[in-house]
Amino acid sequence: MSAVTHLPAASSAWLPTSPCLPDVCLRAQARRAGPLRRAARMAGAAAVLLAGLPIALALGRTARRGVVTMLWSRLLLRALGVRIVTHRGFSFIGGSARVRAVPGEDGPALLVANHVSWLDPLVITATAACRPLAKAEVGRWPIIRTLAGGGGALFIDRDRLSALPGVVADMTAALRRGESVAAFPEGTTWCGREMGRFRPAVFQAALDAGVPVRPVALRFLEGAGARRGTGADRNTGADRNTGADRNTGAGLFTGERAALSTRPSYVGDDTLLASVLRIVATRDLVAEVTVFPAVRPVGPVALGGPVQRRQARTALARIAEAQVRTGLVTGLVEPGEPGEQVVAA
Repeated sequence: MSAVTHLPAASSAWLPTSPCLPDVCLRAQARRAGPLRRAARMAGAAAVLLAGLPIALALGRTARRGVVTMLWSRLLLRALGVRIVTHRGFSFIGGSARVRAVPGEDGPALLVANHVSWLDPLVITATAACRPLAKAEVGRWPIIRTLAGGGGALFIDRDRLSALPGVVADMTAALRRGESVAAFPEGTTWCGREMGRFRPAVFQAALDAGVPVRPVALRFLEGAGARRGTGADRNTGADRNTGADRNTGAGLFTGERAALSTRPSYVGDDTLLASVLRIVATRDLVAEVTVFPAVRPVGPVALGGPVQRRQARTALARIAEAQVRTGLVTGLVEPGEPGEQVVAA
């Protein structure tokens, strides 16, 4: 599936490393944006960032924070030239007596997704009202710190394993207040052609709060086929639309194929500036989001013993990871299929 064949030993229990490196994993873009388009995207993104500062300062814990953050994230992605396509996946859980699917359950949930780029929290918050879990380094970036804090981001110091219980407690508190939380349990970014293992620790927040876990698969594609909504393969794990606008217009699709894009990946010793420049230089870039039905542990777990809780969060991590992997190896819906939907971003 990719040139990535090995995973180096993790540097800590919460700070793993991936084998992805910019000079190995990055591919040339299928279509390059011209200099005027690139300049316009940079200017538009800067304007959205600056306009978001007073909004972030005013939001606080207002009831509409999630909705405002969703709209702002869509606007920033549009400025960067990134379009979002969402799919509804389906679950088939076999061989697990500890976890069951709850397809019809709404309300707050722990959203868990694979991690490719610094764009991932934006993509997640653009498709669902939630509070993303971000690395502590983000909290030290000027402007970004204010924007992330105003949007409700929770921060984790991946170098301090002792801080993990406090982060889980903060996630649990947010979930109990009825807010969804988005986390990336791999603990590091991959280029998108492969993914790492889901660490079970953050799943404890869902158990403590009594909310389900909703797996989400993130994938970036590019090329005219991506713009028109077609992929390389048929996505048998998609059934319904979850976005805002439906693509049903006659003649909308060209039949061209979309290619998996590693251009948005943020791996190894890559810099944020280099990543931003790659993204704005790529035409027809699409963030594909596949949302799977929520899953819950079977029977009450939060009040159980340490062994029962460890087994439950491990089972949740294993099932969620398997579902996300399914979303990464299948393609977009074929042209004209009713299972595709476009988010206005």
